[in-house]
Amino acid sequence: MTAMKTYSMKPSEVDKKWILIDAEGMVLGRMASEIAKILRGKHKPGYTPHIDCGDNVIVVNAEKVKLTGRKLTDKRFYWHTGYPGGIKDRTMGQILSGKHPERVVQKAVERMVPRGPLGRKQMSNLKVYAGAAHPHEAQQPAVLDLKSRNSKNARSA
Repeated sequence: MTAMKTYSMKPSEVDKKWILIDAEGMVLGRMASEIAKILRGKHKPGYTPHIDCGDNVIVVNAEKVKLTGRKLTDKRFYWHTGYPGGIKDRTMGQILSGKHPERVVQKAVERMVPRGPLGRKQMSNLKVYAGAAHPHEAQQPAVLDLKSRNSKNARSA
């Protein structure tokens, strides 16, 4: 009887693809979990935990992402300036309507990948843009339609 062997991918064997995701009308958390899975490479049969075997992901229309419940007005992000009484906060709605709405998607995905050098390397494969335009046409990204996978992935209002 032969023993089963676990296959471990080598960095030279990794085949990276480019994937384009349109975030318009998508629920943030559901989209971020799928993006994190693709960045880590868990969707591939040769997934190896200690190797960056995930694909490159381009997210467009990040400013049009949807949130469920009252997260737009009730969810607050806090930071401290370092001075006494320097606690500051912003709601999710203020961030989405502000100068850098793409940071909402970046932070949601960042919190779903592992912390450390490998997680930072995988996060460098994520490109998020607020509008519909992106400078990665030369890579010929394959369009991934997450809305059609589950009816809960998209919100109309």
